[in-house]
Amino acid sequence: MSEAYGAFADVYETLMDNVPYDMWFERIHEILLEAGIPEGIVAELGCGTGSMTRRLAAAGYDMIGIDASPDMLDRARDYDSDSCGSHDGEYEPDGDDEPDGDGDRVAEADQESVDRMDKKEILYLLQDMRSFELYGTVRSVVCCCDSINYITEPDEVREVFRLVNNYLDPKGLLVIDFHTPYYYSEVLKEQTIAEVRDDVAMIWENEEAGEGIHRLYVTIFQETEDGTYERFEEDHEQRGYTPEDMKMLALEAGLTDVHFYDGYTKEPATDRSERIVMTARELGKTAEEVG
Repeated sequence: MSEAYGAFADVYETLMDNVPYDMWFERIHEILLEAGIPEGIVAELGCGTGSMTRRLAAAGYDMIGIDASPDMLDRARDYDSDSCGSHDGEYEPDGDDEPDGDGDRVAEADQESVDRMDKKEILYLLQDMRSFELYGTVRSVVCCCDSINYITEPDEVREVFRLVNNYLDPKGLLVIDFHTPYYYSEVLKEQTIAEVRDDVAMIWENEEAGEGIHRLYVTIFQETEDGTYERFEEDHEQRGYTPEDMKMLALEAGLTDVHFYDGYTKEPATDRSERIVMTARELGKTAEEVG
């Protein structure tokens, strides 16, 4: 998982410009507001180049962007805007599973990091979502663009949810999207998709690898300064999850109040939903335990 999106990081924003990030942001923001979270610290797992992270930061949230790809995080930092900057935020967590829980929810952080967070700058962390660590709890965790599908072992998805539950404020909210088995088996199937731009081309081959695994072979041709093209290849694996799968894993991890929507709409998920948005609440901590 940590090696995914290496060469692809250079052209990711270009090739993903058809993703309706603005619409997704509006729905996520609406969900957060409805949950009573108009501000505060929000962590995004699998933040990639920071497209959603920057939108949420611009809406006033103190953002932490977490990704396992150093190349994607490098691109995220390159996209800094005047209103929302970023910094590396490299640190060594204290190693405890339980959050430290000081009043600002950022215990033991150096003063420079705290000051940057106060200015709505984005703290980017190079971490695998299966083992991420924070200094304290956050009001919400967001994970979009089917990042969770790259975790192909259900036990590891459960561990992600356990960590989310651990680092959420009391009654904090998880907002996550995922692709379904229907999407992989009936929509993508074993198609080959090609896209050609002025200075980059991509061939995306799909393969059902068995036992619920969907394999993606990505070939990228990128123009260089001298007009020639470099070729990069990456292999990706994903697993589709059903709402039943995700609800069971979420409940086993300690989360509660699980709901599913048909993509980034208000409609309930169906057996033909290609992308599903799931929300779930933290369960188990009291304000005294984190305060």
